[in-house]
Amino acid sequence: MAAAMRLALLAVAAMAAFSAASAATYNVGEPAGAWDLSTDYGSWVSSKKFHPGDTIVFKYSAQAHDVLEVSKADYDSCSAGSPITTLKTGNDEVALNATGTRYFICGITGHCATTGTGRMKIAIDVVEGSSPSPPAPASGPGTSDSPPPSPPSAATSVRATAGLGLVVLFAGLLA
Repeated sequence: MAAAMRLALLAVAAMAAFSAASAATYNVGEPAGAWDLSTDYGSWVSSKKFHPGDTIVFKYSAQAHDVLEVSKADYDSCSAGSPITTLKTGNDEVALNATGTRYFICGITGHCATTGTGRMKIAIDVVEGSSPSPPAPASGPGTSDSPPPSPPSAATSVRATAGLGLVVLFAGLLA
């Protein structure tokens, strides 16, 4: 009976560690930018795959910008009139808990504009699955010379290491 309880506790600890290890944290715009007027969010988001459990972090000057989560219609028109959520700290974490597309804009006048120097808007598609490791580079004719996509931030590997440490700790306590 005690062995079965130990095994059950070890299984629960392993599941907790693996779920923490599979989630990724993405700093919007990094490594070359942030939530600002100069980052190309279309390029940034095109190299990412977001999954339930991941987190995106908007880092910006709170005096110069904000982050509004909006409907698709408001995203398309850059309308800040009826946001779903308003974030203003300059270091805002958004948990991606379910599949679907989420839309974010800067609500400061002119920053989301679809032309000119604005374009502070990003659509995040959250798809089934776990956070992938970076894909293997393609080779052969017709392949691109573009650099590989950047990996998630270091927070992901820290969580994975902490999760593994938790499993080892529980295993040691149960032995």
